[in-house]
Amino acid sequence: MIRVVIVDDQALMRAGFRALLDAEDGIEVVGEAADGRTGVELVRGHTPDVVLMDVQMPVMTGIDATREIAADPALAGVHVVILTNYGLDEYVFDALRAGAAGFLLKDTEPAELLRAVGVAAGGEALLSPSVTRRLIGEFVSRPPDRATAPGLETLTRREREATALAARGLTNEEIAVHMVVSPFTAKTHISRAMTKLGARDRAQLVVFAYESGLVEARRPPGVPGSAGQE
Repeated sequence: MIRVVIVDDQALMRAGFRALLDAEDGIEVVGEAADGRTGVELVRGHTPDVVLMDVQMPVMTGIDATREIAADPALAGVHVVILTNYGLDEYVFDALRAGAAGFLLKDTEPAELLRAVGVAAGGEALLSPSVTRRLIGEFVSRPPDRATAPGLETLTRREREATALAARGLTNEEIAVHMVVSPFTAKTHISRAMTKLGARDRAQLVVFAYESGLVEARRPPGVPGSAGQE
């Protein structure tokens, strides 16, 4: 059973998400809140698998609430998905750095919302395709800032390769095919990279890959590559 908390200041939005999720076998909404502070308290009380978190709310913003959840070791298994109306705005990077597992457009199709909850609960990064494309585009306009992403030297060549492929949006199975290894080995490379870099989840690993310069964002979309690989 995937346990979900919904945090959004719009009552109609919360009601819509709750109705959809509660109707699905294997998903249970265990609480909802209209502001970030109450949301954090609910999360601490229920320890859900997934939190659907709005950005702009009274009392405490979704960014600050996400940061507080991510900083609590007791909530390490909680995955926050940011709800956004605009796809990519000034909050995206702050939210990813704060510990968000990904983003979901509020006007997404019901089936995609259900899939997204399952993906997030499994610890995978969740970025809508349109958000991912624009996110990469934004990184193109920014030079790598290795000072904000230390730890590249701790990764082995294969771990760097797997991280770069993950940053391109490849699944573990696709990474395995590209690296000519088993899916289990690919997952192991990703897990070890996350541990070494202190990445809470795959989304933060993607941020690291771009900010460190491991992935060259100027390459054509879909072409994996990294800086400094052997």
